[in-house]
Amino acid sequence: MDFRPTEDQRDLRAGVRGLLEGRYGREALRAAVDAAAGTGTGAGTDADAGGGSGAGAAVDRGLWRELGEAGFFALRLPESEGGVGLGLPEAVLVFEEAGRALVPGPLVATHLAAGVVPGAAAGTAVVTAFDLAGDLVAYLGEADAVLGAAVLPVGEPVRAVDPLTPLHRVARPGGTEASASAPGYGSASASAYAPGSGSAYVSEGALLTAALQVGSALRTVELAVRYAGEREQFGQPIGAFQAVKHGCAQMLVRAEVARTAVYAAAVTGDPGEAAGAKLLADEAAVRNARDCLQVHGGMGFTWEADVHLHLKRAWVRAEQWRTAAEAEELLAAELLDSAG
Repeated sequence: MDFRPTEDQRDLRAGVRGLLEGRYGREALRAAVDAAAGTGTGAGTDADAGGGSGAGAAVDRGLWRELGEAGFFALRLPESEGGVGLGLPEAVLVFEEAGRALVPGPLVATHLAAGVVPGAAAGTAVVTAFDLAGDLVAYLGEADAVLGAAVLPVGEPVRAVDPLTPLHRVARPGGTEASASAPGYGSASASAYAPGSGSAYVSEGALLTAALQVGSALRTVELAVRYAGEREQFGQPIGAFQAVKHGCAQMLVRAEVARTAVYAAAVTGDPGEAAGAKLLADEAAVRNARDCLQVHGGMGFTWEADVHLHLKRAWVRAEQWRTAAEAEELLAAELLDSAG
């Protein structure tokens, strides 16, 4: 697949990066993390249903509205419906930038809900989804709606690994799992809220989440290379040592391979390619964050470093929309069908 971003697509990506650097740079990220840790939001406590505008909230409502005004959520809506009228290739580019900046919030669910959930396209509503396996829902305490749910469910806060991804445990009627990929989910209920239904609905969510992972994987490459050039041992930067150089090179290869897979899947729209892209992107985000932590050494384990934030977010995203096991099952089924 030969997918090269056009000049317009590159300008779109640069515009989103500029917006996020100015509005959600490192200072804003660290302030949000410290506020969430101080109020217990990241640990899943003290989150009032339907909130999200108070101190310690993971979702910055002001930023959410700015993203809406910039067309982030309405990117794939037709112009006749007030959208931008672009497609999946453009969507993965802007989601990659959001992943690079570690923007918190249910970006994928709100994007999928644009045009059908009031306020989603404009960023005046925060929409989450049953995109985690089991009975967990992210950002429920700050959401105005949940994809596929007629009413906002009530959940019990639980401790979360990522300070900016608060979780709630939700008991669904009949004891069914609250997973977007669970059997039966995404048919009638999901089609009422998202562009596409069933496997197509989950496939889009998985691909956009993969784009977020790619952005994070590329950002950890930047962090590792920069630190390797600044930190000195034995009178020279640690980046001069072969083990560190090879580690950073492997990080770059991992991230670029995943990015290529995401771009290709966005062009073809093939569910199997989207599943493969999610597998590669999850691995790239998690392993790159771990390798970046190793490059930083003891400094990487401290709260002040940003490396742990990328690792924790990558862990959460790896469980969203389509897990590794689910992606492998889908790919195996496609291979069996083609062999038959």
